[in-house]
Amino acid sequence: MTAVTYQDVLDAARRIEGHVLRTPVLEISPGLFLKLELLQHSGSFKVRGAFNRILSAGALPAAGVIAASGGNHGLAVAHAAKALGVRAEIFVPEVTSPVKVAGLKALGAHTTQTGAIYSEAADAAAKRAAETGALPVHAYDQPEVLAGQGTTGLEIMEQTGGVDTVVVAVGGGGLAGGITLGARAGGDAPRIVAVEPYAIPTLHEALRAGRPVPVQVGGVAADALGATRLGALAYEVLSGSGVESVLVEDDAIVAARRTLWERHRLVAEPAGAAAYAALLSGAYRPSEGERVAVVVCGSNTDPATLFGAAG
Repeated sequence: MTAVTYQDVLDAARRIEGHVLRTPVLEISPGLFLKLELLQHSGSFKVRGAFNRILSAGALPAAGVIAASGGNHGLAVAHAAKALGVRAEIFVPEVTSPVKVAGLKALGAHTTQTGAIYSEAADAAAKRAAETGALPVHAYDQPEVLAGQGTTGLEIMEQTGGVDTVVVAVGGGGLAGGITLGARAGGDAPRIVAVEPYAIPTLHEALRAGRPVPVQVGGVAADALGATRLGALAYEVLSGSGVESVLVEDDAIVAARRTLWERHRLVAEPAGAAAYAALLSGAYRPSEGERVAVVVCGSNTDPATLFGAAG
């Protein structure tokens, strides 16, 4: 049995109800659905795990909650903390988008920008948590966080009437791992196609090595998918599920962002468009009649960058 179960996802759904949005699903062609987590509170799916972790903790320390993030998780923790009336301290790396840093400050989070990549910000946050006693809310590798993200999978299956495949971006793996568990409604689990940039192949390398291993971090989606290794919990879930790992080029991600705007008027950040990039580029080709849900998972970006590189 894995450390996180389908029942944990069901419990999370009850716990966070009323705190998160049931984001819409858009059927853009027969049997092809977009799950619009970019319309979620704080601009990404991350708020699901943040609320579940905080609400699961019971009485919180006076120091409140603390997190390290490339940006979206920090925004989610800051949003949840503000909604629940607790203090939030967030550490982000230098690569974090200015849009996300500004959002953190607007939510009242005590924000520190340090380190070149996420793992360095995470080290700083862990040191600070030890000093203050604040509750750590991990970006992806905590049972409560992964279970919270899994509520996305519950909604996909309910809203679509069931799909054969869910296509989802992977960084640390919390969303893909959670959806793998949460989409098991009725016992018929869809296939998970996990999409990563060539520049940050955390799952791809973990599957090849037989365990999570460090990878280099770079490219247009580094601020949101920039984990240096896949989370242990996500690996446990995904490696036993027959997940398919698909890699996409940065140019395909940029093109997918543009297409989401031009065809559907959706403003997605690079990481938010990564899963869609797999379909547009042909890195993943559904079979005839296959019902597919693509998770568009984040919108924290400057719209002015839609026709440029990143943002």
